[in-house]
Amino acid sequence: MGFQQGLSGLNAASKSLDAIGNNVANANTVGFKASQAQFADVYASSLTGAGSGQIGIGTKVSQVAQQFSQGNVTASNNPLDIAINGGGFFRMSNNGTITYGRNGQFQMDKSGFIVNASGSRLTGFTANAQGALSTGAPSDININTADLPPQQTAKVGAVLNLDSSKPVPVTTPFNMSDPATYTNATSVSVFDSLGNAHVLQTFYVKTATAGTWDVYAAADGTPLVTVPAGGKIGTLAFGTDGAITAATTATLPFNAPIPASQGAAAFTPQIDYKGTTQFGSAFSVNTLNQDGYASGRLAGFSTGADGTIVGRYTNGKSATLGQVVLAGFTNPNGLQPLGNNVWAETAASGAALVGAPSSGSLGVLQSSAVEDSNVDLTAELVNMITAQRVYQANAQTIKTQDQVLQTLVNLR
Repeated sequence: MGFQQGLSGLNAASKSLDAIGNNVANANTVGFKASQAQFADVYASSLTGAGSGQIGIGTKVSQVAQQFSQGNVTASNNPLDIAINGGGFFRMSNNGTITYGRNGQFQMDKSGFIVNASGSRLTGFTANAQGALSTGAPSDININTADLPPQQTAKVGAVLNLDSSKPVPVTTPFNMSDPATYTNATSVSVFDSLGNAHVLQTFYVKTATAGTWDVYAAADGTPLVTVPAGGKIGTLAFGTDGAITAATTATLPFNAPIPASQGAAAFTPQIDYKGTTQFGSAFSVNTLNQDGYASGRLAGFSTGADGTIVGRYTNGKSATLGQVVLAGFTNPNGLQPLGNNVWAETAASGAALVGAPSSGSLGVLQSSAVEDSNVDLTAELVNMITAQRVYQANAQTIKTQDQVLQTLVNLR
C-alpha cells in the first residue's frame, strides 16, 4: 500500500486551484485569456508491458491550456483603444523583439508611435505622403502629425441650368459691378499653391445669337486679364434640345488665369461646363466644386475595421496614415506567455501569419473599444468548489491509507 495516488491527486488539485485563482485574479485584465489545468493518468511501466489488471499510480498535470475564445467588446473613451473581434493578435515590437497580444489599450508616445503600457510599439503598414500603403514587411506605426500641405486648384466642375427665357441684357458692355450687364453669376473658392483662398466669380451674359452665352470671370473682385480684355473666358452654345453643342464641348474646359498674389505663383484653374443645360426654367446651380484645399492640422484619427488609420484635418480633408496588421497562428496554445498581456512565438505555435484585419481567418478591429477578459467568474467559482472537494477527497485517501498502515504495524 502506498501514498502515491493520494499525493499526486493533492498536487493535481493544487495546480487546478492555482489556474482557477489566476483566472479569477485576471477577470478584469483586458485581453486576458483564461487557463485550464488538464490532467493525465499515470501507470507504472515495465519492459514486459503492463498487465490488464494494473492499478494506476495517480495523476499528473499534462498541460495548462489557455482558452482563446472571444471576450466581450466594451466601448471606451480612448480613441486609441482597439478591440479585435475574431481571430488574431496585435503584433508588437520592442527594440526589434516581437511579441503578440490581445490587449488593445494603446496610447501615443512623444515621438508619435502607438505604444502599449509596457512601451512596446504597435506594428503595421506605413503610408507615404500620398496615403499609399507600403504592404511589405510590417514596421512600427508612426502617426505623422505634420500639417497636411495645401493643394492648388486645377479643375472646377460646374453643372448649371441657364434660363432660355431670359432676355438679352440691354446695358453693355459687361461690367461686373453692374448687374444690368449680365444675366446670372456664381462664385466658388479656389486655392493657390500656398493654400490661400481666392473667390472665383463667373458671370453669364445671354447674347443676341440664339442659344449662346458669354462667360466672364473675376478673381477676388478683379476681372481676369484675358484676350479679349474684360474677363471673357469663353462662350457656351446650346442646341435646340438644351444641351451644349459639340462645337462648344470641343472648347471646354475654359481657362481662368489667376494672377500671383500673397507670395504664391499665378495659376490657371480649368472650368468644365459639361452637363450644363439651357432649359426654359429658372437659373440653378446643380454642381459647383473644385479639387483644391488649404493646409490643415491633424485634428484626430480613427481606426477602421480593416485596420486603416485615417487622419482628420482641420481643412475638412482626411488622409491614410497607416494600417494595423494582425498575426494568426496555427496553434495559439503553443505560444509562450510572457506576462504583461503578451505572448512569444515558439516552434509549437508555428510561424506568425501576418496580414490585414478581416483577411483570411483574422478578425476585424473596432476603434474606441477594448476586449474584456474571457474569464467566466460563475464557472470559475463552481470549478473552485469542485477542485476543493477533489483536494479534500485525496487528503482523505492518504488519511485512510495511514490508518490501514497503522493497523498493520500494531499487529502482534
